[in-house]
Amino acid sequence: MPRPPVPHPIPAPPPPGGASMRQRKDSAAQRASHLPVSNETSAGGIVVKVDDGTAVVACIGRRNRAGRLEWCLPKGHIEGEETPQEAAIREVAEETGVDAEIIQPIGVIDYWFTGDDRRVHKVVHHYLMEYKGGVITTENDPDHEAEVAEWIAVADLRQRLAYPNERKMAQAAIRLLRPEQ
Repeated sequence: MPRPPVPHPIPAPPPPGGASMRQRKDSAAQRASHLPVSNETSAGGIVVKVDDGTAVVACIGRRNRAGRLEWCLPKGHIEGEETPQEAAIREVAEETGVDAEIIQPIGVIDYWFTGDDRRVHKVVHHYLMEYKGGVITTENDPDHEAEVAEWIAVADLRQRLAYPNERKMAQAAIRLLRPEQ
């Protein structure tokens, strides 16, 4: 008598919309692991001024890949033989139109992201800076990355800044400005 066929498990149907979130994430990580790695170093600052008794910070708004406006701190690549401090002063001036002087370092953000053709290890030096002059504007931004620049109240930074690491830098700056808190 012939043996009955061994039943094969029926694969589960794919979730609606295709692969599961974990499968898509794993697949993206596998693709990214084969990309070349580049290192980038940037610098920027938290420029503070007091306006009618309220401490405000110069911030920029730029569009993310999805087209949404995100608020962030002004920063950019270190060029040539610049020090991080020189780059921070230059980038703040270019992206916000304001002149500022460094008071002290705040901290460094270190993270990875994947572009279309490479993985990027990015290090960003942040400085607490004092406003010295100028009118806030994005007109002098050579890369046209910043769409808008605005003074934002220190009390509102936690809600307005798009990136958690930048919110941490802002909190560190606030602690330096008000050490009793």
